[in-house]
Amino acid sequence: MTQQEPGKRLPTQLVIASRESRLAMWQAEHVRDRLAALYPDCQISILGMTTRGDQILDRTLSKVGGKGLFVKELEVAMAEGRADLAVHSLKDVPMDLPEGFALAAVLEREDPRDAFVSNDYASLADLPPGAVVGTSSLRRQALVAARYPQLVIKPLRGNLDTRLGKLDRGEYAAIILAAAGLIRLGLPQRIRSVLDPELSLPAAGQGAMAIEVASGERSDGVDLRAVMAPLNHTDTFHAVLAERKVSKFFGGSCQIPLAAHATVDGERMHLRAMVATPDGTRSAFAELSGPADQPALLGEQVSALLEKQDAQAILAACLQDAAADA
Repeated sequence: MTQQEPGKRLPTQLVIASRESRLAMWQAEHVRDRLAALYPDCQISILGMTTRGDQILDRTLSKVGGKGLFVKELEVAMAEGRADLAVHSLKDVPMDLPEGFALAAVLEREDPRDAFVSNDYASLADLPPGAVVGTSSLRRQALVAARYPQLVIKPLRGNLDTRLGKLDRGEYAAIILAAAGLIRLGLPQRIRSVLDPELSLPAAGQGAMAIEVASGERSDGVDLRAVMAPLNHTDTFHAVLAERKVSKFFGGSCQIPLAAHATVDGERMHLRAMVATPDGTRSAFAELSGPADQPALLGEQVSALLEKQDAQAILAACLQDAAADA
């Protein structure tokens, strides 16, 4: 029995809203098991849902509404009282949550790096000119295009199993995925190589899972933020806060190739960030270290360094190109 903290009302029932993809359900089940260990008298169930982000697979996220397409239906379920919390891959969560919602916890991060996946080649450097590389991310597209302009980069949408299936059918010579998803699903053998952050700087929040709840107490007096607090991993929380600060500073849009990755070593944090055009021909890069317990300040400082490298002009060009393609 978990000892109740003074003044903390424990839940007797919790419903977790989740996308129905295999990876999303793994994440929801992981959180369910962690909560069950903390609150053994609580009945915990999972409400599987299909989001618009899962339904629209013929266009890139930057053209159909961005990251919010993966979380809106889950938030509606919470607002209607059908669910108490939602579990997300943090990189899919918009920088600004709707009024009445909050991130209650960020779990310890899995490997945040990008993974090179191919049945025939060991690395990006081994791909022949004209080889087709699949990715759903403008960030990855920009980073690969800058280093390997001889490769052909094509959009790749769908859940992880769908993407692997397209690779296995020969539609792509290689694809780039988040290493964390492959590891969580027990598929590390599909990773031919992980991309060093020097080559492919991760997206803000990549590799981290977040728990979203409705703000305020439930009608039964349960404070869900307090209930979820034991699952929060402080170093990961601080790191992703710094990363998301950079993303928010520049608009946090899927139309922008933006990367931000922070690492924590004791009381210090190191943050690196980049913005670029989708073709990789223009980019800005900045990095800085600072106190780990001041992540927002570090995010602001790195954003300011990017601005000095004309980052706003780069991003304006990205948005102009996106509008022309719409």
